[in-house]
This record gives sequence, C-alpha cells and structure tokens, in this order.
Amino acid sequence: QVQLVESGGGLVQPGGSRRLSCAASGTIFSIYHMAWYRQAPGRLRELVAIITSSGTSNYAASVKGRFTISEDNAKNTVYLQMNSLKPEDTAVYYCRVVYSDFSYVDNEEWGQGTQVTVSS
Repeated sequence: QVQLVESGGGLVQPGGSRRLSCAASGTIFSIYHMAWYRQAPGRLRELVAIITSSGTSNYAASVKGRFTISEDNAKNTVYLQMNSLKPEDTAVYYCRVVYSDFSYVDNEEWGQGTQVTVSS
C-alpha cells in the first residue's frame, strides 16, 4: 500500500509563485517516474510535468519555462515550483507515481489533489 500526501496549494495572485509537494510512502521498491497533472472545472485532466528517477523531465507546452519539476529520491518526494502564475493555471493539481513494489509488480498511485487558484 502506498500513500501520497500533497501540500502547497492555495490562493495566489497572477504573476506569483507557488511550490507544491507530494511525498510518497509505503511499500515502494523502486519509483519509475513521478508526475503532476491538473484538472480545471469542465476540462479533462492534463499532464503538467513528469520526471523520471534519473532526473529527465518534460513539460506541457503551456507551462514550459514557468514551472519546474524536481525530486528528492531519498524522500520519495516530488515538487512542482510554479512561477509567473496565470489565472488559467487555476486547477486541482494531482501527483501521480508509477512504481514497483517489493513483489516487483508495477503500480500507480494518485494523490488526493490540491487546489491552486490564481486570482487577484
């Protein structure tokens, strides 16, 4: 069993910054990659950023240059530093982890979501 605990959401003004965290705990043998998704009202959930265990990252075009994903492998934690925030970044942000457990079975787990609202 794996649990993801997200934190860092809240209200921020346009142009401001926010840092999200997602800590994974439980029966994790190895993490393949960690990612952040977001879902705005009336829209599909979309991938924001992804990082592999080796540190390779990719971003959605809409956030490239403004958001930075990073990880602390020792803590099984992924971060999303969001700068120059825009109202269209308003959404519930979810982290997702793809990992193998101690039986070498591949699994995925989603966080509970954290609301980010960009508004003046």
